[in-house]
Amino acid sequence: MKFCSYDAGTVGVVVEDRVFPIGDALVKNGFLRAEPSMIAVIDILARDPDAWRCVENQVKSGPSVPLGSVKLLPPVSNPPSLWAAAANYMDHRKEMEAKTGRQERPVRDKDELMAEFFLKPSSSIIGPGDTIVLPKISKDVDFECELCAVIGKRARYVREDQALDYVFGYTICWDISQREPWGRGKSNTRNIRKGFDTFTGLGPWIVTKDEIENPQDLYIQVEQNGHLVMNAYTGDMICTLRDHIRFLTHALTLRPGDLITTGTPAGVRKLADGDHLKGRISKIGEMELFVRAEQ
Repeated sequence: MKFCSYDAGTVGVVVEDRVFPIGDALVKNGFLRAEPSMIAVIDILARDPDAWRCVENQVKSGPSVPLGSVKLLPPVSNPPSLWAAAANYMDHRKEMEAKTGRQERPVRDKDELMAEFFLKPSSSIIGPGDTIVLPKISKDVDFECELCAVIGKRARYVREDQALDYVFGYTICWDISQREPWGRGKSNTRNIRKGFDTFTGLGPWIVTKDEIENPQDLYIQVEQNGHLVMNAYTGDMICTLRDHIRFLTHALTLRPGDLITTGTPAGVRKLADGDHLKGRISKIGEMELFVRAEQ
């Protein structure tokens, strides 16, 4: 299933070109007490198979609206946490070496690399068709387009072979990144450089894990102003999503609605006022963003 959030925050399921609202049915049948957020829906679906059946029945026989008539929002607008992997594709590491003139440290140990996870603030989140605002202070801002996992249930001390059992589904994450100032030759600046308002795009929806057998077998493509600039394969990650979940849950508890975005491949490009981005990940979908300079 494809779960989306739209208009005033209604949670729905997308089937072809229709959207089926599901919140009222979950409330009416006693699974939730009020018009639910996406996180509340994820939580109840992970814990109660009857709630899944309620959603399936609503999609089979409930009312729907045309997908083109709604405004899609970020599928999760206020995640408990958004963990972002750093430098997780070898080709991107080489790309950044060429751009900065500074050699990246060699990856000798996966845990050492994953210890560079950083947090992105929920205030930076925007949704499909929204606009990235380039701050006045920034001299160089580029995009990163990444596979993002949505956690479905509480997870602590998870083995790699169990890791995907804790995933609810997958979405696209745009990790917008300021490189200058504060980026070159500096450490510990990612939270600020990647945390400006509008610097996290999520969408267009969450595709449940049953539709994606292997998150390491997906293709990522990005067009900037109609030109293909990123063409990548998630199997080229240095640390897999299984690695990420194992590592994080041995340090902390992951909760329903937590997000793990898995790093960008090569192909990042500097953004300019008026740019138009279109990104797609196979089996998930396509998402557009626009760019303007801060006034």
